[in-house]
Amino acid sequence: MPECNIDAKGKAVRLIGGILTVATAIVLGVLIQLSVVPTSQVSWLAVAGLMFGGLFAIYEGRTGWCVVRAMGFKTPL
Repeated sequence: MPECNIDAKGKAVRLIGGILTVATAIVLGVLIQLSVVPTSQVSWLAVAGLMFGGLFAIYEGRTGWCVVRAMGFKTPL
């Protein structure tokens, strides 16, 4: 497991942001299925990207590890 490099506030922000992003991906997927949003490969790619990004943010929040901080960048949280 990666070494923890964010504090409790950073974990919470990443976890909540990840949950909201996954929820957005689900809503967008439903809207595409119902033909409210035009169906195309790009729209499904957006759903996949949102889902991957949200799940990765949830992973970061649960483990306390931030990939950006691991690369040496300073983040505000």
